[in-house]
Amino acid sequence: MTPRSDLPSLNPGERLLAGPGPSNVEPRVLEAMQKPMLSHLDPDLHDILLELVDFQRQVYKATDESALVFPHQATGSSGMETGLQNLLEPGDTAIVANTGFFGNRIAKMAKRTGANVIEVTRDFGQIVPNEELLAALDQNPDARLVAVVHAETSTGVRHPVQELGAELRRRGGDTLLFVDCVTSLGAQPVEFDDWGIDFAYSCTQKALAAPPGMSPLAISGRALERVAARKNPVPFTFDLDLLRRYWIERPVTYHHTAPILHIYALYEALRGALEEGLEHRFQRHTDAGGHFQREIKSRGFELLADPEYQLAQLTAVRVPDGVDGKEVQTRFLREHGIEVGGGLGPDAPPIWRVGLMGYNARQEAADRVLQAFDAVLSDQKSLASTA
Repeated sequence: MTPRSDLPSLNPGERLLAGPGPSNVEPRVLEAMQKPMLSHLDPDLHDILLELVDFQRQVYKATDESALVFPHQATGSSGMETGLQNLLEPGDTAIVANTGFFGNRIAKMAKRTGANVIEVTRDFGQIVPNEELLAALDQNPDARLVAVVHAETSTGVRHPVQELGAELRRRGGDTLLFVDCVTSLGAQPVEFDDWGIDFAYSCTQKALAAPPGMSPLAISGRALERVAARKNPVPFTFDLDLLRRYWIERPVTYHHTAPILHIYALYEALRGALEEGLEHRFQRHTDAGGHFQREIKSRGFELLADPEYQLAQLTAVRVPDGVDGKEVQTRFLREHGIEVGGGLGPDAPPIWRVGLMGYNARQEAADRVLQAFDAVLSDQKSLASTA
């Protein structure tokens, strides 16, 4: 075949990724991906894996040695599925809080295991009160797990996980606490040990400011006992025992060809979070999100989430009557180089989802989004008034 020199080179546009994720990658994380690539069976890489696991333990506050901590080699939804495939078997009962797209996804994935899924629902923007989840547990005392989304990406709502975990521990019993930390890890406190979480999963592309492609997991000792007692094997890709042998045990047992450059990226992202200091990082997210929310409300916009449970890092803004929400998103992208999200799923109300996460959790990023709202929405209102 004749060599060609006329093929276009890759030249994606610059964007401020101020939607629900991914967020812009931290510059030091991108730089880490330029470092020499080792083989997945190189002993020097295996030392890096153990260091990364230690960083991840610190960020999750999962220091109990009985817990298994490592990043799964796929995205956050794969982390969700890893937990459900390991912790549920056909005929088991699972209680799932469903208040948005990702609570609904947990319920759907849990059903695929053959489990009996008890969904406790609320409208978008609300939480399922812990009292209702505990009432469902009273009615189903043999439930194998209770699942909640800590930070619901589709609505901007925070679930009070700490209080739920405390009550489950007070009651005792064998029901495990399963928590989606996709939009919370790195943006707000997640205390795996102290809150009594049994299975947590997250992603790399939101508040950790790395590329998408891995799912940081943490699994408690008692959850691992549940896994060891299974009657049926899990799919090979989700086998925690086999994954432990690659990530933790030495010498390594080959399981898969690890995504080396993504491992470098996550290593640097976690190292950066610890260097910054977790409390400082959480405050940075609180300050940026709070600034955006105060300013957008001062312009007359309404937020979707119950104010008591509003996330800082993800804000769902209601689209005003008479405004074309999708057209506004398109203009943000084409005229201002900014991505914001819309409603997710057929049941979502008309909203814009604005994320200020990771590297983007800064007032200057919030102000840039606000300036785009001012420019685009003033035009939209003018058109609506003359229609």
